[in-house]
Amino acid sequence: MSEEQPLIIHRYERGKLLPAVRPLVAEYPLQLTINNRLLATLIASPHQLNFLVVGFLRLQGIIASLDDIRCLGVCSEQGAARVQIRGEVPHNLRPTLTSGCGTGISFHLDLPEDRPPLERRHYPAAGVFDLMRLLAEKTELYGRHGGVHSAAVGNTAGRLLLHAEDLGRHNTLDRIAGEALCKGIDLSGCMLVSSGRISTEMVAKAARLGIGLIASRTSATEAAVRVARQAGITLIGYLRGERFEVYTHPIQLTLPNSAGLIPATTGIILAGGESRRMGSDKSLLPLDGERFIERSYQLMASLFEEVLIVTNSPTLYTDIPCRKVPDLHRGKGALAGIHAGLHHATEPRIFVAACDMPFLVPELIRHLCLENHAADVHIPRSHHGLEPLHACYGKACLPAMEAVLQKDGRRIVDFFSAVRVTELPAEEWMRFDPEGLSFRNINTPQDYFTLRETRPTITQKEKRVLPAE
Repeated sequence: MSEEQPLIIHRYERGKLLPAVRPLVAEYPLQLTINNRLLATLIASPHQLNFLVVGFLRLQGIIASLDDIRCLGVCSEQGAARVQIRGEVPHNLRPTLTSGCGTGISFHLDLPEDRPPLERRHYPAAGVFDLMRLLAEKTELYGRHGGVHSAAVGNTAGRLLLHAEDLGRHNTLDRIAGEALCKGIDLSGCMLVSSGRISTEMVAKAARLGIGLIASRTSATEAAVRVARQAGITLIGYLRGERFEVYTHPIQLTLPNSAGLIPATTGIILAGGESRRMGSDKSLLPLDGERFIERSYQLMASLFEEVLIVTNSPTLYTDIPCRKVPDLHRGKGALAGIHAGLHHATEPRIFVAACDMPFLVPELIRHLCLENHAADVHIPRSHHGLEPLHACYGKACLPAMEAVLQKDGRRIVDFFSAVRVTELPAEEWMRFDPEGLSFRNINTPQDYFTLRETRPTITQKEKRVLPAE
């Protein structure tokens, strides 16, 4: 098992979420059985496990030399170590709940099966920073002595409700949980900030409390990310200064308005297709821990002040914080979706993309939207032809679209002859997207399987590898 597991994350800086790659440390549970007696589960890094086992037994006083070990076997795939020693395992072993980061003992924590799914909430990025600053102001023990961990919970606005300090980072959350129960404080939907590394146990405990966001000054483990993704918790690491990294569910973060937003343009996501060839709703397909629709929204929200989802099934997207609008001409394909988006948009122009296009390039979208405001339609031309599902449309197109739809027309280009159209040639858009990944859509199960096996995780222009810290 590798020491580090690379993960596609989002890095928050200057009001925007940008994709990056972060290597995460592996969290490896190793069950230790001595003379057929399960003694302990060690949480460790997955290297040189034989040394770990021998050293643990030595320092626990179970062995004094290698001669005390009759045989030792470690199966890294199963996470198990079996040891036969000369003599008996002491029967009076008494576990101590330690304050150490990796040696603290707890009972195995699973997400409760009857736990209702967490309601998707919206957490302002500013509130996360505020809560961490408030925690720093409350750390009295650390200020006097240093060497302790701290944690706090607050509401979605960043107001501190409870905080605790302790030698052990796990203990801080236990203290908060106990105080909340004693005082009758419901922590559902709250944010948790911590000074320590986030492990699976911390995430599982937070999930039991109904907490929806966890942020730390330092890192999270790879296993903690998996548990947070399953629990619907937004997991944040390296919260320092005015930036942080988001490992899971970035859709729950509300970003501040940015001066870099594309003016006078609404971002439109088309999610009204029937997905007949796929056999299931394409917008809900997962990729790197997020649904297609979430990836599209996050990118659109970083570019446009207003984002709309055109859908006739708005309840599918209640967790996405934008307006959902229906087709005005149902059953008439993508043209009807573009028409609906343009009709409902508050801005004079729209940029349109389908929900099954997972590799949109923000620099290309920005160039397309800002490059030609005189035209009613500004559209890229690829080697496949015009790309109407990755194009800009102005309000002047509405009458021409309406006329085509009234005649039961479905082809998007059928109204082009009635409006001003300019094309973005390949030599221009290839400066931003040399492989044309922006125009790639996923229509069939085979497309999806191929995507998962051979996909570019993020385009080269977006990719930044962050060092392990």
